[in-house]
Amino acid sequence: MRRTVIAVSIVLCSLLTNGCSKAIARATAATVFSVNGGVAFGRAERNDFQPVTLKSRIHDGDSVRAANGASVDLGLIPGAFAQLSSDSEIKVEELRITKDGNETAGDMRERRARIRVIRGKLIVLFIPSDTNASGFVITAPGVTVKPNSDCLFSVWTDGTTTRVTCAKEKVIASADEQPPVTIAVGYFQRWPTGQNEPVVAAGDASAQIDITESLQAGDRLLDHASSWQKRRPF
Repeated sequence: MRRTVIAVSIVLCSLLTNGCSKAIARATAATVFSVNGGVAFGRAERNDFQPVTLKSRIHDGDSVRAANGASVDLGLIPGAFAQLSSDSEIKVEELRITKDGNETAGDMRERRARIRVIRGKLIVLFIPSDTNASGFVITAPGVTVKPNSDCLFSVWTDGTTTRVTCAKEKVIASADEQPPVTIAVGYFQRWPTGQNEPVVAAGDASAQIDITESLQAGDRLLDHASSWQKRRPF
């Protein structure tokens, strides 16, 4: 009888140990790098908003609103950084990381973020990890953007028209029920549109502004990213 109890105890301990090594998915929060002017976050469905500060933690389900003349720089997940521009709004639909059952540095398996641009402009710097899978998706009316390599781009929408402009490398975007489009550096695509190929940004005043603002924001986001990555365990 005693041997049976010991054997069962060993099995239970083994199961518990193995369970701790399995992947654990958990929600995380966006980090505020800097905030300029009036920016608020909270639950839009309850109209429950509070000012964004450097200590704010923005979670799944939160909307972020930047007033006219305001902006905020955010770390979404490791490798994905963004600036919400003046007179703009986004909704954080998912921020999640998957890790092994401990907190050591090399145990992250996956990083996921889904952001919806409701109005205005979001500038994004994406620096994926070579070792961890990243599922990063940005949606706007009629368009889905899925970067899968280093890139710097912006997504602008007024709720009806959406424009994606690439400032560095390339980004992949697709309209509903249409094949994906690769937008190279210096090009943009507007939806809905009758054109099947991206257009040179130099020929469009709004796209030129996208490029200029993206490059300016990208330098700041890269500085933020460097210091942020050093501080985080993953």
